[in-house]
Amino acid sequence: MLNFVQTRLNPDWYHGKGKRAPFFEGWYYKLVTRDEQRAFAIIPGVFVAASTKETHAFIQVLDGTNGQARYHRIGSFAAADKTFDVTVGRSRFTRDCLLLDHEDEHGALSGELHFHDLTPFPVTLTSPGIMGWYGWIPFMECNHGIVSMDHTIRGSLTLYGETVDFTGGRGYIEKDWGTNFPSAYVWMQTNHFNTPNMSLSASIATIPNLGRTFNGFIVALLYNGQIYRFATYNRSKVDKLRIDEQTVEWVLFNREYELVITAQRAEGAPLKGPEKQAMHMRVDETLQASIHLRLSALDGFRRTLIVEDTGRNAGLEVVGEVERLLI
Repeated sequence: MLNFVQTRLNPDWYHGKGKRAPFFEGWYYKLVTRDEQRAFAIIPGVFVAASTKETHAFIQVLDGTNGQARYHRIGSFAAADKTFDVTVGRSRFTRDCLLLDHEDEHGALSGELHFHDLTPFPVTLTSPGIMGWYGWIPFMECNHGIVSMDHTIRGSLTLYGETVDFTGGRGYIEKDWGTNFPSAYVWMQTNHFNTPNMSLSASIATIPNLGRTFNGFIVALLYNGQIYRFATYNRSKVDKLRIDEQTVEWVLFNREYELVITAQRAEGAPLKGPEKQAMHMRVDETLQASIHLRLSALDGFRRTLIVEDTGRNAGLEVVGEVERLLI
């Protein structure tokens, strides 16, 4: 019980201690160079299956510039008990740094990055992270956490023979854990707006609940040092969600604010995602989308613009039977 409480109040920690199969946990590092010419996602994690053959650790690399993804299956995994400190093979991952040291038939990964001026998502007893009070529910199919909404990077990585200098670039860190990914979801993220230190993370998904499903969403917009939340758990509503081959249009509101999002889709690459038996769910992700947003304060029928901007180098995933999400 104590371990459950501690891990829920520290979403970035490893949650798999003592868990039975199926279980997965993965951390997502988004990395963009200072000149914004290169963008990568580095995803370390572990998958625990009923079959020992399918149980393994991994490092997944998405090159958002050329749309290529590679999956490195790795034998060893270790995690500290009371901090975010994960080792996959010889590579190490924490909230403050990333150290790559791996080579296999898919290529070689090496180098070290350090992260500064992190913007962690607030955690309280009543709202332990981005999931709000849902974070206390022990049987959620997929749990989500945000480690840092925005930070600077120092260091370089050598990926498949190419050395990329990330010094002065910007990063973002999040994570997921549970039994498998939702059957249908939309996820988007960018922290490359013209407005400094602004970041958006947003997702909507089908959520199983006692034999039925509902559409749950969590949206966080960091602007001017404040996080604006739109989520199922704080009684926000989706006024509109439309998806086609080119765009995702999403309008949300609560008693105080309205958020209008228009994401321009871009070609991505297939990543592996967890299902209950194996890591083989196809997840198409791009790091070349753009996201235009408009945040307004509401006073009856009156809207007062707070900020309007367009984010670049945006991550975007549209997965599964998303028709079930549309409003």
